[in-house]
Amino acid sequence: MFHMPPRKRFTVASRVLRGLALGAALTVPALAEAKTLTAVMHSDLRVTDPIITTAYITRDHGYMVYDTLLATDSNFKIQPQMADWKVSDDKLTYTFTLRDGLKWHDGAPVTAEDCVASLQRWGKRDGMGQKLMSFTASIEATDPKTVTLKLKEPYGLVLESIGKPSSVVPFMMPKRIADTPADKAISEQIGSGPFKFVQAEFQPGVKAVYEKNKDYVPRKEAPSWTSGGKVAKVDRVEWITMADAQTAVNALQSGDIDFMENPSFDILPVLTANKELKVEALDKIGFQTVGRMNFLYPPFDNLKVRRAAFLALNQKDILDAMIGNPEYYKICGAIFMCDAPLANDAGSETLVKGNGMAQAKKLLAESGYDGTPIVIMAPGDVVTLKAQPIVAAQALREAGFKVDLQATDWQTVVTRRASQKPPKEGGWNMFFTNWAAADVINPIASLPTSGKGKNGGWFGWPEDAKLESMRDAYARSTSPEEQKKAAADIQAYVMEQVIYIPLGQYKAPSAWRKSLTGVLDGPATPIFWNIDKSE
Repeated sequence: MFHMPPRKRFTVASRVLRGLALGAALTVPALAEAKTLTAVMHSDLRVTDPIITTAYITRDHGYMVYDTLLATDSNFKIQPQMADWKVSDDKLTYTFTLRDGLKWHDGAPVTAEDCVASLQRWGKRDGMGQKLMSFTASIEATDPKTVTLKLKEPYGLVLESIGKPSSVVPFMMPKRIADTPADKAISEQIGSGPFKFVQAEFQPGVKAVYEKNKDYVPRKEAPSWTSGGKVAKVDRVEWITMADAQTAVNALQSGDIDFMENPSFDILPVLTANKELKVEALDKIGFQTVGRMNFLYPPFDNLKVRRAAFLALNQKDILDAMIGNPEYYKICGAIFMCDAPLANDAGSETLVKGNGMAQAKKLLAESGYDGTPIVIMAPGDVVTLKAQPIVAAQALREAGFKVDLQATDWQTVVTRRASQKPPKEGGWNMFFTNWAAADVINPIASLPTSGKGKNGGWFGWPEDAKLESMRDAYARSTSPEEQKKAAADIQAYVMEQVIYIPLGQYKAPSAWRKSLTGVLDGPATPIFWNIDKSE
């Protein structure tokens, strides 16, 4: 293969970017010698606080900048990352000891006080974190390198919570940053991870830049999912926004970019046929696509209306429009993922068979629905989020709903879905998103199964004491059989109450040039350590 020299490749890439009105050319002379990996991610980065949002682009940013105390390997086992641990015989005290060589990007040493503050902030935002904190009697820094967590009663998911691989990840931050209120975004991006965020070059909607952290001391173990040695093998990683998918595909084929996270499914045959490219789904388990309603305002504060909407939708129509190729999708009624330990399809018949429309029309007519338009947010800039709102709007209209389908972009959805204002004042009634399997694999990890309402619940805010009691029962389960029974009860209840609507599973291949080596798979991909690039 012919490889353009670095300076010329920057010039060509700049022409692509200027054609997209994406700002200044990438022709900084000092960068000519740097080994730079250029990627087009699934979304542009705007929200940079990985604790305040579940958005995967922000999680991916988090893995560039921050590190974690524990991590998950490819066998679903928890491994030491920043810290090792010991558990007392009575299972009530967990002691975490920081490894040597940990420094923040500003040069200060990482301390146990930093980690305590980070865990406490995360524990106010994340579903697993909230549940862990409800079982926690105390968490404190007992010396500069030791975090001691004491439980009120034994809890079997302590390590799995602190080592969880996906949103919201318990990233460690300096105490002064972690002390930011949990409902307010942090103002600095100082981590201890393998890359540093280049704030001076950050242009929201245009590009985000990361430089190798030369002071980072990786673990000795081989990398496995989010565990092991995080060795940065390139000098810079640049995330470039290209809203037009075809332009991004052209740039990948010509060598102007190196990596494309989410090419559209219809273009995959072209990319697969290109001998200079590799196409592969990095998350082998895949994703679940879901619909979520706002429980705070009419009409979805009414169970009958929610049930009518549930009955009107079916997975095949969504997946055919979203993915098209059955090779990449699976009709699945399990909220905790098919082919997974807690798989159960209770309550999903109309979703998987598509036979609920007549019932939907009847139930909506009985519900008292007054014809108020349903505000559905419809992002048009993310390949895997375009189709769901459009297909759902059509089905809901057929059932008798009036629908206000509001075209927007994904980062606007990420911001707007946090608003608890009425739909007429900039709020919303319904949106769609996708969850990596790791985030919905059990009732505690799964944020959409929370019933905490406005007090720590996920967007949509259903308040349901019975659901929370059922989740507690799962958390206290001590055997796989007990866990399966508790999870099956939750599955049936979530479907009955329409806490959210699971709309099927899919895998999302990424594509990259074969000049890249060491691309890792896992449930929180893409991750950019271990990747090398030959010119």
